[in-house]
Amino acid sequence: MKKIIIDPVTRIEGHAKISIYLDDEGQVNDARFHVTEFRGFEKFCVGRPFPEMPGITARVCGICPVSHLLASAKAGDRILAVTIPKIATQLRRLMNLGQILQSHALSFFHLSAPDLLLGMDSEPKNRNIFGLIAAEPELARGGIRLRQFGQEIIELLGGKKIHPAWAVPGGVREPLTEENRSHIQQRIPEVRTTILNAINLFKGLLKDYKKEAQTFGNFPSLFMGLVTPEGLWETYDGQIRFVDSAGNIVADQLDPTKYHEFIGEGVQSDSYLKSPYYRPLGYPDTTDHCRLDSGMYRVGPLARLNICTHIGTPLADAELKEFRSHAKGTVQSSFFYHYARLIEILACIEHIEILLDDPDILSTRLRAEASINCLEGVGVSEAPRGTLFHHYQVDENGLIEKVNLIIATGQNNLAMNRTVAQIARHFIQGDEIKEGMLNRVEAGIRAFDPCLSCSTHAMGQMPLYIEVVDKNGSLVNQIYRN
Repeated sequence: MKKIIIDPVTRIEGHAKISIYLDDEGQVNDARFHVTEFRGFEKFCVGRPFPEMPGITARVCGICPVSHLLASAKAGDRILAVTIPKIATQLRRLMNLGQILQSHALSFFHLSAPDLLLGMDSEPKNRNIFGLIAAEPELARGGIRLRQFGQEIIELLGGKKIHPAWAVPGGVREPLTEENRSHIQQRIPEVRTTILNAINLFKGLLKDYKKEAQTFGNFPSLFMGLVTPEGLWETYDGQIRFVDSAGNIVADQLDPTKYHEFIGEGVQSDSYLKSPYYRPLGYPDTTDHCRLDSGMYRVGPLARLNICTHIGTPLADAELKEFRSHAKGTVQSSFFYHYARLIEILACIEHIEILLDDPDILSTRLRAEASINCLEGVGVSEAPRGTLFHHYQVDENGLIEKVNLIIATGQNNLAMNRTVAQIARHFIQGDEIKEGMLNRVEAGIRAFDPCLSCSTHAMGQMPLYIEVVDKNGSLVNQIYRN
C-alpha cells in the first residue's frame, strides 16, 4: 500500500500529522489524523491541592486558558459543595463569552481566512496572515481588533489576557468595575459591525466553495453540546443534548457531571488524542464510520448551532435561521464550522451587551466560602471548540488523587479522521500530488480549529515533506516544502 504523509499539519494549535493510504490504483483507501505530542497533565496534577487546579490546568493551552480555568473552578465548586453567588456566575459567563469570541476570531481571520480569501490553490508563500494583510488590510485589521476585544474582556476581569488567576473554587476573585464596564460597552458597536461584515463576506464566498462544502466532513453523525432547559444556545451551564443528522433529539437534559454514563473514551495506537464516543451506540465500526447508529459525534460551534432551538438574541437568531436553510435537519458539512463560528461571535457580542446592562453586574458579592465537602467534582463548560469536562477526585485533605480531562478537540477526533479521508478520496487521484490538494486536506482539519497543546506553530509557511511509495517500498513521488 502506498502512503502520503503530511507532517506537520499547519495553521493549527499543536503538533500533528496526516497519513493517507493509497491502493495499487492510486485511489485513497483510508486516511488518519495523528496527534504526535504527549502532555501528561492528568498525571502531573496528582498530589496538588485542588484549589490550585484552575491555575495549573489553564496552562494546558495559551489560546483557550479561560476554558480550562472555568471548567476547573466549576469542578472545585462541587468539591466544596457550594452554590456560588449569582453575579460570580454571570462574571464567569462574561469571561467565557470573551474567550469564545477571541478564539473564534483567531481561527477565522488568522488561520482559515488565508485559504478562503486568497484561495486554496494560491501561492503557499502568500497563503498566511501576512499575505492576507497585504491583500485585505481592512479585513485583517478588523479581525485583529475583534480578537483584541475578546482579550480585553478577559484582561479587564482577570488582570491579564492569558492565564488569569481569577476564577477559583467558590466564585471569582475580583469584581467588574464601572470604568471597565464602560470601556467594553463603548467597543461593542465597532465589533458588531466587523462581525456582520465578515458574516456577509463568508456567505458571499459559499458559491465559490461548493465543492469544499460538499466534501469537507459532509457525513451523518451525532452532535453534542450544552443547552438550557428550554433548548437555548448555552456556553457556561446547562444540560447535555445529543441530536442526530436529521435533527432529531437522541438524548436531552443529560446531567453533564454524569458524563461517564453516556460518553466512552476510545484510544488509538497511532495518536495521543483520545476518541470519545456516544456510549449507547458504541464505538464506530472501523469499516463504516458513517453508520447512522454510530456513536461518533461532533462538538463545537457547528454542533452548538445544530442542537439549540434558538440563540436568544435578535441578530444571531436571524443568522441562525439563514444558516439552517443550507440543509434539511442538521448542517452536516464540517466546512460550515467557519460559518457557525462567525455566528457565535455575533451571539457572544449580543450576550455580552445583555450582561453588561444588568445593574447588578458590578456587585462585589463574588465568592462562597466552604471547606471540603465532597471527594469528587466534575466541571463542565463550553470551550470555543466544544464541550470541556474536568473530573477530579481528592482525598480528605483536598489533594488530587485522579484527574480526567475530556478535551473538546478529542471529541471531534473520530470526525476529523473521517473528514481527512473524505477529502483525500475526493481530491487525490493517482500518483500526482498537487500542493492545493494537500492544503485542502489540512484545511479540513483547520475547519475544526483543533487545539492540541499549549505550543503553537510559527506564523507563515511551515516545512513539509511528502512521499509516495509503492507496496514494495519503492519511492514513486516526493515533494519538499522548506
